[in-house]
Amino acid sequence: MSFKSKFFAAAGTLALVGATAATGAMTANAATPPCGHTCIDLYSRLFGSHAHPQFVFSAKGGSQNTGTPIILWRASNSDRSEDFTVSFQGKVKDFFAAGLVSAALNLHYHNLEAFEFEYSPFGADTGMCIGVPTTAHNGTKVSLQPCGESSRTVWVVDSFSAIKGFYVPLINGSDTNFSHPFVLNYPSGGFPTDNPRPQLQTWNLLKFSNGTTVDNEMFSANFGVLF
Repeated sequence: MSFKSKFFAAAGTLALVGATAATGAMTANAATPPCGHTCIDLYSRLFGSHAHPQFVFSAKGGSQNTGTPIILWRASNSDRSEDFTVSFQGKVKDFFAAGLVSAALNLHYHNLEAFEFEYSPFGADTGMCIGVPTTAHNGTKVSLQPCGESSRTVWVVDSFSAIKGFYVPLINGSDTNFSHPFVLNYPSGGFPTDNPRPQLQTWNLLKFSNGTTVDNEMFSANFGVLF
């Protein structure tokens, strides 16, 4: 079940709160033209600048199947595997009202922004969102999972943690460890040109001694497509 029809906002209003995503940011590459202005590029602070991310989220091989690995792939404006849209956007309390997250998560993150990110090759919805197959823990692999069915495809914008520019940690909605939340993570020591490319995962939020979040847990998005 997709909540896009009810909760999708126009591209110009979408933001990762506390780390405002650059609406229509000038990226050198973006999602495919058929995907239209609702497409987003999701990417890591590690690889490229906010205006020009070199590597963006990709459904490995363009597969729409449950369990398809989510990796980083060189940014392209022709690769359908990089086409993602927002399936559900709202506060954590909205996801709780829809029955998607636990009462505990709602109590702790009630007013934080949260998203489901749907794989939409050439703009066509698949009903598959970025998530985890089981409750998040250290090393849980991130892959395509059915949208709108559970907390595992929900990503909470962690505005509690240190933010660098436009980048912010994303907490998985299945999280139960509120003192050290499980956030989206690019494996330490990995690099997108590795073969095979490392799969994104969840990991306990890590910080440097000065309290700053480590770079491999900092992600952002560009909403809208410019060519």
